[in-house]
Amino acid sequence: MTIRVLIADDQELVRTGLGMILDAQPDIDVVGQASDGIEAVALARRLQPDVCLFDIRMPRQDGIEATRAIAGPGVENPLAVVIITTFDLDEYVYAALRAGAKGFLLKDAGADLLGQAVRAAASGDALIAPNVTVRLLEAFADAAPAAAPAQPVEPLTEREEQVLAAVARGLGNNEIASELYITLSTVKTHVASLMAKLGARNRVEIAIWAYQTKRSPRRPGATPTGR
Repeated sequence: MTIRVLIADDQELVRTGLGMILDAQPDIDVVGQASDGIEAVALARRLQPDVCLFDIRMPRQDGIEATRAIAGPGVENPLAVVIITTFDLDEYVYAALRAGAKGFLLKDAGADLLGQAVRAAASGDALIAPNVTVRLLEAFADAAPAAAPAQPVEPLTEREEQVLAAVARGLGNNEIASELYITLSTVKTHVASLMAKLGARNRVEIAIWAYQTKRSPRRPGATPTGR
C-alpha cells in the first residue's frame, strides 16, 4: 500500500527537497505541502494523510502546536506525525513527543532514515534519530512526575520484559527479532501486548515506562546507540 504524506515547512526549498526524496520511494506519495502550521493542520484534516512530516519552527503556528492539534491527547482519530528539524534540542524532542509525534529526525538524517521514519509512523511505531534516542529517554525519565508510574493491567511475561528492555535501548523491531532469535511478527505481537498492558500509545511511551520503573539501567556517559 502507498503511504500518503503531508509535508509542512516554511522553506520552499526544504519542502521541495523532502518531497523529491519521498516521492522517489515506490511506496510513498506526497499528497500535500504547507508553509505554516495553520495551513498544515487544515490540510491534514482535509486530506487525512497516513503521515504528516512537520518542521518545528513555522510561522503562525509552530510544528509542536500543529502536532498537538491533530495528534495530541484527546484528539479523536489522531494522525501520525514525524517532526523533522535542524535543532537537536532536548526540549524540542520532549515537547514534540508529548504533543503526540511518532518520530523525531534531524534534517541531515538522510533519505534512508527519513523513509524508515515515515514507514514506522504509518505502521504505528515511533522512530527517533539515533543520536538523540538514549538521551531523550533519559530526559523523559528525569522530567517525569514524582508519582509512581502506572502498573500494567496484567503482569509482563519474561519475553515481554526482554522486548521492553530492547525497546528502551532504541532498537527497532528487526533488531529485536535478531537479538532475541524470534520472528518479526512475534516482536510486533509482544510490542502490541506491551502497549495494551501499559496503556502506551507507541513504543516511545513503552521505553519511557521502562526507564521510569528502572527496567532499563542508566549508564552515565553512555554513547547513544543507533538503530
